[in-house]
Amino acid sequence: MMEFWTTYFKYIPIAVFLGILIDVVLGDPRFLVHPVQVIGKVIEGLEKGLRKKSFFETRRDGESGECEKDCGKRGDLDKSFVDYVLGIVEVIGVTGVTGAVSFGICYGAYLLNRYLLVAVMGVMCWQCIAAKSLRDAAMEVYRPLVKGDVEGARKAVSMIVGRDTQSLDDKGITKAAVETVAENTNDGVICPLFYQMLGGPVLSYIYKAVSTMDSMIGYKNDRYMYFGRFAAKTDDVFAYIPARLSAVFMIAGTAVLEMCAAMFGAKSAFRYSTKNSIKIFIRDRYNHASPNSAQCESACAGALGLKLAGPASYFGKIHDKQFIGDELRAIEPEDIRRSIVLMNMTLILFSIIYFCICIFVGM
Repeated sequence: MMEFWTTYFKYIPIAVFLGILIDVVLGDPRFLVHPVQVIGKVIEGLEKGLRKKSFFETRRDGESGECEKDCGKRGDLDKSFVDYVLGIVEVIGVTGVTGAVSFGICYGAYLLNRYLLVAVMGVMCWQCIAAKSLRDAAMEVYRPLVKGDVEGARKAVSMIVGRDTQSLDDKGITKAAVETVAENTNDGVICPLFYQMLGGPVLSYIYKAVSTMDSMIGYKNDRYMYFGRFAAKTDDVFAYIPARLSAVFMIAGTAVLEMCAAMFGAKSAFRYSTKNSIKIFIRDRYNHASPNSAQCESACAGALGLKLAGPASYFGKIHDKQFIGDELRAIEPEDIRRSIVLMNMTLILFSIIYFCICIFVGM
């Protein structure tokens, strides 16, 4: 077993490189079943099993479902406490299954052939990265917007955001798309890469399991207020360091883009602003309920000179969220492409630093 882990960690840099390369070329083909979909089924199945076993989830008519209001307490146990404990079991169960299966795949490949192990690790790393799919999804919003097809853009943005989109105008749609690219630069790109670099695809898949649980059950509503709380907090812990690294590299990416524009004399009136990116990051990086979500978003808002976030509707209810950034200019569809360029530069710089470290350590 020790020999396996030695080989596994030795091949991580190659696997990370292959994962990035495959993502650049292929993205996430829709005809393939994505591992996150499988993880989602595990999350749903385990939740259903846990709730069914809980005596709080039995209705008086004998049907399985949500508990009646007067079933909140039975004896000395409170439903919120039981839900919280079941949520902990959910997180342990899902991450345990995910880690065991991903380890089993890698170990099985190792037993067959070491070169097969490298290939399998590369494919697994690719499936955890979402740079191209994020870009493609954002461009699905951009294309109808520039053609004046607000309804088409509204439908496209509804596929990538959790907020209500029915009443969004062209500026609201653009803002939602830019925010999604900014936030998911960490969640879908840098964070999984960070854990791949630390522990290969096995650790990266465990992170994806945590992230998927947060997106599925980490809501502050009646059903998940307590059951999903541990999943949400676990995701906060996993994303804490990568979110800040993402913001730092996004600011560095802004500096590179600003410098390139100055060197090559770009005639566009727009300029990325490193100074403003740093300013807004320092000022607004905690303007979100999550300790991590505003890190990248603030750096992006400053770089583009935009005012992002603010009040938004979720499930028909307005949430009074804080604003991020200053409105130095009016938002426009082209800002979607600019946020994608910034995401790509963040990924490039992060990867270059990692591979330089690997070469240095190898020497």
